Amino acid sequence: MDVFGSSQSVNEVNAEGLAVAVFKDERADSGLLKTLDTASGGMISDVMKSEEFAGKEGETAYFHLSAKNMKARRLLLVGCGDRDSYKSAQVTQLGGTVARFLRSKNVKTIAIVPRANDDAERVAQMVVVGSIMGLFEPDKYRTKDKEKRELKSVTVVIDGADKKAVQRGAERGRIIGESINFTRDMANEPGAYMTPTIMADRAKQVAKEFGLSFDALDQKQMEKLGMGSLLGVARGSDEPPKLIVLKYQPSRFRGKKDELLALVGKGVTFDSGGISLKPGENMELMKYDMTGAATVIGTMRAIAQLKPSIPVLGVAPCTENLPSGKATKPGDILKAMTGKTIEVINTDAEGRLILADAIAYAKKLGATRIIDMATLTGAVSIALGDVNTAILGTDQELIDEVIASGVEVGEKFWQLPLDAEYTKQIKSDIADIKNIGGKKAGTITAAAFLKEFSEETPWAHLDIAGTAWGDPATPYRAKGPTGVAVRTLIEFIERSAG
Repeated sequence: MDVFGSSQSVNEVNAEGLAVAVFKDERADSGLLKTLDTASGGMISDVMKSEEFAGKEGETAYFHLSAKNMKARRLLLVGCGDRDSYKSAQVTQLGGTVARFLRSKNVKTIAIVPRANDDAERVAQMVVVGSIMGLFEPDKYRTKDKEKRELKSVTVVIDGADKKAVQRGAERGRIIGESINFTRDMANEPGAYMTPTIMADRAKQVAKEFGLSFDALDQKQMEKLGMGSLLGVARGSDEPPKLIVLKYQPSRFRGKKDELLALVGKGVTFDSGGISLKPGENMELMKYDMTGAATVIGTMRAIAQLKPSIPVLGVAPCTENLPSGKATKPGDILKAMTGKTIEVINTDAEGRLILADAIAYAKKLGATRIIDMATLTGAVSIALGDVNTAILGTDQELIDEVIASGVEVGEKFWQLPLDAEYTKQIKSDIADIKNIGGKKAGTITAAAFLKEFSEETPWAHLDIAGTAWGDPATPYRAKGPTGVAVRTLIEFIERSAG
């Protein structure tokens, strides 16, 4: 799909459909709405007087136009609520709502007027990100009743703005939006179509297309490195594990010497729970337990094109977690790459086991700051639902920067504590640590486990288990994988690069 930036007035924009943000209790007799009301023959004022449309967030009103002074023949008004609450999230959702609504009407070319002029480039970026995200559908393998309508172009219209700035923002939005949908597509793949080997192949294709360095450690290489924690999870599957490594190296480095940010993502391509077998209900959703790894690959895909001035390492440990005669059993002891011994109490707490060795390997490769992301605990959904992503870590400045980056792009993070007392819950009687700490504070004790491997390296952990999957569908997004954290990580990296 093509994306464009425009600084024209709305009646000059050449698109089949025109969409305009409208705020709560806004009147139809002034400014832009007055122009559109005249073009619509008074239909906007009529629908507002009848209180059928009042600009409340999520409301829509759709019209066919026949005005000679307007090129667009369809008009969509999208309610955005209070103007004071019209922030990054709402601007992005506007783009998604417009794209999904007008595509359903078989409109091929659309123009969106976001009516947010604080930073034209940033606004254009958010609108396009939302529009592209809105086009994602999880129906890849459906053969009937499949959405076949497509948009050919999206134009962001910011009247009077610097056209070049709007175009830059639109193009950046395309890169970010496509990388988010790349992540969502990977997360939506069935386990049979997204094995560790296939995931490594996808990462290799990304590296080749966009100029990243690539490596994928196999089982023998992991054995040589002593990655007993990761391999202990992989033991129950016939699918060989992979440890994917992507690296972005800028042509001109700006920052401290030897500084290296590492993104580490959990890649359990299907999680049955292992010997500690999960209940059968909803187990099909465990195909998305590799979303952390997909997030790393999608983020690396974007930054390879955006070209920030700092190096970034992406590490994704990938395996299945299945029961078999070879599988790790509750009570077994695993030895991690660091030499630390782990008593396995529950084989369904496998994500932290593979992340332990991946974090240690990132440090071996020179990481000076680490952010890991994982669909790690069911407990996080109980604590925060599907609104906020949990963030924990050892470096407050790093945590604050991630949270601030999320605010900037419209993603919410909530910090949970990581006091030393929580580590007592994972002390083992027969090994150094155990892989679960009981029912209390499950999200925190999982992070306390990972802390044992990040050690002195500044580290932040994102538990995306509650936010990586969206159900039900919304006007701006399909049901299914959300691509959460990709935007935040890109923003964080670009801020770090100055």
